[in-house]
Formats: sequence, structure tokens, C-alpha cells
Amino acid sequence: MPEDKPNTSLYAVKVTNGQERMVAEMLADKAKVENLPIFSILSPSELKGYIIVESMTPHTVDEAIRGMRYARSRVQGVVTPEEVDKYLETKPAIEGLSEGTLVDVVAGPFKGMQARIVRVDSSKEEVTIEILEAAFSLPITVHADYVREVKGVA
Repeated sequence: MPEDKPNTSLYAVKVTNGQERMVAEMLADKAKVENLPIFSILSPSELKGYIIVESMTPHTVDEAIRGMRYARSRVQGVVTPEEVDKYLETKPAIEGLSEGTLVDVVAGPFKGMQARIVRVDSSKEEVTIEILEAAFSLPITVHADYVREVKGVA
């Protein structure tokens, strides 16, 4: 790959809610197969209904999403790098998790189950959880990457 980075811009693409990751993966595949000059695709979980595409021209993005399922349209204008920076910050997995928080288990043998956090060990980035669907309460310690906070619970 050349050392000089071409002059690129960031473009937002409106997609069907919940299909952001799928569209990003299909777009990456299409760009590779058709040799389109798309340099990066960002699909942050916090940004619902949109993906960010890095390319030299908006026409390249339009061509890439034409006829693609779940991709609606390119948003007019460009996205500034400063607007994207907040999605690129790496946050420790343990951040935002506290005792009593409801979580979904996203990895390991208990994947797909809901649990409640009973203890947080920030130094080891581990949480102790109790599976809600279990017949009896059994504390299980897992890495914080294995759980995601359940959003929208009153």
C-alpha cells in the first residue's frame, strides 16, 4: 500500500435500523470484489441507522450502495473527523458496569442469557453475575467483555 494517503472524506450512509453491521460487511465485500476505492467503513454500535464510509468521492459511495439491501441513501455533505472521533475512543469493558445492573451475556457458555451483576472487580476487569433464568442463584465470575448492559430497562 502506498505511503501517501489519498485525499479522502467521510460520508454517512442511512441504513435500516439494526442492519448497520450487515450493510458494513456487505459494503466491504462489494468494495473488495469490485475494487472500489473505499478505505474504511465504521459501524459503531452507538450510532443507530447510519454507517460512516471513507472514500475519495461521494460518487464512489453512491455506486457502492446502489441496489444494496438495507442501504437507504448517502446523507448529503461530509462527516468531519471530529464527529467520528467519539466513536473511536476505546473504553474499558468494565466502564459503566455496576452492582445491580442488568446485563446480557454475549459470550461463553451462558451466552444469550440475562444476568444481574452482584460484584465488580475493576482491577481484573471481571464481574460476578447471577443468571436470572437459573433455578437457583449461583454467582459466576466472567470477564467484563462477556456482558453488555441491557439498554432501555426502567
